[in-house]
Amino acid sequence: MKASVKWTGSSSMVGINDKGQEVKMDWEEGPNPVQLLLQTVGACSLADIVTGLKDRKFSDVWIDMEGERRSEHPRVFTEIMMTYHIKGDVPRKLLERLIEKSHTTYCTVSNMLVEVKKDWKLVIHQD
Repeated sequence: MKASVKWTGSSSMVGINDKGQEVKMDWEEGPNPVQLLLQTVGACSLADIVTGLKDRKFSDVWIDMEGERRSEHPRVFTEIMMTYHIKGDVPRKLLERLIEKSHTTYCTVSNMLVEVKKDWKLVIHQD
């Protein structure tokens, strides 16, 4: 895996992967690198949930996230709270297993943040 980050003026930058795809960032106006890190934890876990549901019928899945950071530098995350939402007729036990497996085994981004306390809750919405 290769990547680069290029300053584009003022407080802006762009991240470029080895396929040439770009992610725009801004450390003043956002999305800033720390916000993107929080979102990538969610994106990684969301992918685990959606692929784990296979042939189950659902219409929407999203994760609301809140990250707590240290007040002194380095201002690393100390806790991440994730609320998983799903619309559909999906068994709660299955979703709970998928979420747990995501954070203990499959989600690379979440597993990189070993010092961060991670907690979650699940809300199932009816279609």
